[in-house]
Amino acid sequence: MLWYSMHMPLPNLYFLAFELLVLVLFLICLLNAWQRGSWVVWQLLAGVLFGLLLEWATIQQLNAYEYGHFLLMLGPVPVIIGVAWGTIIYCVRAFSDSTNLPEWARPVLDGLLALSIDLSMDAVAIRLGMWDWGNGFDYQYFGVPYNNFWAWFWVVFSFSFSLRMLSKLPGFYGRWLSPAGAIICGTAGVLITNRLITSIPIELVHYSVIIAVLGGALLLVLALRPKISVMFQGAFIFLVPLGFHAYFLIAGLISGVILDPPFLLMASMIMCMTALGLHREALKCRYRSKC
Repeated sequence: MLWYSMHMPLPNLYFLAFELLVLVLFLICLLNAWQRGSWVVWQLLAGVLFGLLLEWATIQQLNAYEYGHFLLMLGPVPVIIGVAWGTIIYCVRAFSDSTNLPEWARPVLDGLLALSIDLSMDAVAIRLGMWDWGNGFDYQYFGVPYNNFWAWFWVVFSFSFSLRMLSKLPGFYGRWLSPAGAIICGTAGVLITNRLITSIPIELVHYSVIIAVLGGALLLVLALRPKISVMFQGAFIFLVPLGFHAYFLIAGLISGVILDPPFLLMASMIMCMTALGLHREALKCRYRSKC
């Protein structure tokens, strides 16, 4: 149930600033989607619904984390988290569509691009109290379970792959039913991969699978050597990742949590520079008539 009570404590300023940032980024994406067609708006909104559903389903399945109190909550899930998922997925799909990657490989790039955002976000977010994995700040990746990075990749890959495949259906089915199908198939894909990784009892095998999948995905994309091949559709392609990186870098510095340990600052800056490097050609293409 969507609820907010005057008797409950207000979210802190870091939460409110994050919600405002995500809302602005979402509205930028929504404007772009509206300009491209109403079916593209449906794809963006489907990503939001998918984000809300997968968060609720994952909490029910694994009970591995819990969120702090945001302004609007849908049961245990902050509404803005679903909006963030939809915004990120829309952005990374637009970026990969502007490359010369074969279509079958684009969902792999989508998952990796989204994962690069989380590498600088999650460890800072838990220190700001946005969510809690329940293991303390010294656990695995500075308080973030390694399974989370596996999950981020599969969340985005599952929805992106499903939407791309179902969009090939003819006419009405491809445009209007594919986003709903992607919500269902994407959620099923996430729950299946969650169950897969948590069912491996041997720790060495468990983490070897994570490394093999994520490392293999990275090597595949590097081997294909993607380049920007068409002019991208809007500034949101670089504003979304840079917005997330900038927020957690600035919030981390203001609060001081990004210095505990200092490696978090280094990781945040590396991911921010990586995003700038990845989007450099896209920025150039914005001012060219042909790429």
